[in-house]
Parts: sequence; C-alpha cells; structure tokens
Amino acid sequence: MKIIHLANHAQTIGNGIVNVMVDLACMQARAGHDVTVASGGGGFEALLARHGVRHVLLPQAPRPSRLPTMVAGFNRLVAQIDPDVVHAHMMTGALIARFGVLRRRFVLVTTVHNEFQKSASLMRVGDRVVAVSEAVAVAMERRGVSRARLAVVRNGTIGTPRLADQAVPDTPRLAHPSIVTVAGMYERKGIRDLLHAFAQLRERVPAAVLYLVGEGPDRAAMEALAAELGVTQQVRFEGFVADPRAYLAQADVFVLASHNEPAGLVLCEARETGRAIVATRVGGIPEMLDGGAAGVLVPPHDPAALAEAFGMLLNDAASHAALSARARQNLDAFSVQQVSDGYLAVYERTLASCRPRRFASMANGRMPAPSIAVGENVTRSTSV
Repeated sequence: MKIIHLANHAQTIGNGIVNVMVDLACMQARAGHDVTVASGGGGFEALLARHGVRHVLLPQAPRPSRLPTMVAGFNRLVAQIDPDVVHAHMMTGALIARFGVLRRRFVLVTTVHNEFQKSASLMRVGDRVVAVSEAVAVAMERRGVSRARLAVVRNGTIGTPRLADQAVPDTPRLAHPSIVTVAGMYERKGIRDLLHAFAQLRERVPAAVLYLVGEGPDRAAMEALAAELGVTQQVRFEGFVADPRAYLAQADVFVLASHNEPAGLVLCEARETGRAIVATRVGGIPEMLDGGAAGVLVPPHDPAALAEAFGMLLNDAASHAALSARARQNLDAFSVQQVSDGYLAVYERTLASCRPRRFASMANGRMPAPSIAVGENVTRSTSV
C-alpha cells in the first residue's frame, strides 16, 4: 500500500500523538509499504529516513488564513504519490484530506488520540475512525459516530524504533524511596492531586521524594502549590526529558494521576521497566493496566487514595514485588508490531468496504470541497 500520514508537526517534544505516528510509519515501511509522513517537521525526519519513510514538509495549523496553502500543498502531494490510504492523526489534516480534494482515490482513516478535546468530534470525517482504547470508542459513539465506522487499535510502545539501539541513560541518580511521574504540567494530568497526596504521604514516609518529569503551562502554579504544602525540598521539578527511561528504571513507584487519559503511552514504558504503578481509573488507563492486574487503580481527584496506594507499596515489600512482576506480563499486547498490524488490518478492511480508488468526496451529501486555486508557493521538501 501507499500510505500518507498527516500531523501538524514531527517534533521530538514528547507528544504522544507524534510518537505513535512515527512508530507506525517506521513499522509500516519495515513491512514493505510505501510510507510518507507529511508534517511541519521538527526533529524526527532523520529517524524516518533511516527507516525508509519519506518526509514531506507540509505545515498544518487550524488557521483559516493558511487553508489555501495547506490545501494546495496536500493536493500536490496526493497527485505525486497517488496514495491508497491517508491517515490523519490531528484535526487539521483530517479536514484537509476530506474536503481539500474534488475527487479522491484514497480512503481516509482518522485516529482519535485525545477524545477529551472538543475538536475530536471532527475526526468523524474519516471513512474509518480509530480509537486508541475501548474507552475512547465508547466516548466517540456517544458523540454520534456509529460503531460500524469505529475500530479500536490500542496504543503500544514496546519495541519502538524511536529508542532502538539507544542505551538507557545512566543519569540522573534518584533519591529513594522515589515516586515518579512523566506527564505534562497540566491540571488534567492530576499534578495538583499528586502534590496533595505526596504531602499526606510524607507523614508516613518522611524520606520519600517526588520527581515530576515534564513541562507545561501550569508548572509555575504547581511549584507554588509545592511551596504552600511545605514539600518544596522533597519535590523535584525536572522539566521535559526526551528520554525518561532513567527515571522509570529507578522509580520505586510510578504514578499517572490524570483526570482523563485516552491511552497513556508512558504506562507501557513504565510496565516495560517493571515498575510498581499507581494510576487513576479513567479513560483507557484500566485497559493499559490489564484491568488493574498490572497496577493499582484509584479514583481520580482523590489525593487520599493516591497517598494510601503509595504508602502500601512503599511499606509492603511483598506487594511491591508482586505488582512489579505483573507489570512485565502480557507486554506483547503493547508492542509496536501489534499496533502496526492492527492499523494495516483497518486499512485493508476500509479499502475493501469502501472500494475507493475512485470515488468522490462529495458523495452521500458530504460538504463540498473548498473552491481554492492551487498555488505554487508551498515549500515541500523530502528530508534525508
């Protein structure tokens, strides 16, 4: 198959959507398919090239003023490659692919990575809509997408080409007992709850240290809260770390305290290192932890429950060892090979059911494509 993946960028900033797309493109190219990633670029171009994936510079942004340029660039790309499948991972690419061509010869597959965003409803424009967890599929059904058009391909990172042949960093050295989270500094990631839980835990485990690995707009507020709770000396705000495996490998407990989480990739990474995991029972998290067999699940917005789980694992060596062992079980289900195979099966079913190669995007009463002249001033470059 000839496949085009669309995303706003390919930056190496820890963006889970981009990481999934890069893994998928590399694995599909390894399987012998003709794969192109079209994005605004950013850092993964060299990796893609090493795996035989073409990268084309196609900046995408949800700005009406950019629409003519984006549509023109996409149409030139489609004319050049004549793809069988266009796979859009973000809203802008999905809309361009659906409405930016007068007649299309490809099927459009969209993936809902972040169902909690309002714009996720726009991903319904795909001929097939893929959810990254069963929980996301249920949420998209509630938004009006029929089950017949939905597929579920759960996220996974085991065997990722992004980290192939890269040794695990041997720094930093963590203090112990350590609790680690790898998450953006956003309210929705439950960082406020985590700080309150840690303050409660300190009464039971005074030597505990909390490592917050990630960056985001709410960092200053979280630092202020740590000071207010009197735990500044025991909380380490580490900022963004491109390869957090050293933190995962040394954590006594890994925690993900999100208020919503479609299918956090970091849970696969924590499981691969055999961490004792505590996470909130929201979204796709239970699916990523085998229904709770591979991690302790607690209610969201509940610092007391988090503190109780931390205390139990840090004070009960047998429970800690048992949970660490279970984390490493059933990891084949989270391999990038499994993810790639799942998407290829979705592509094949969609091609068979739509019988595309030659059908108009205006069929079935869909919105007509914008009447926009194709310009000549879009930069398009293949990265090497």
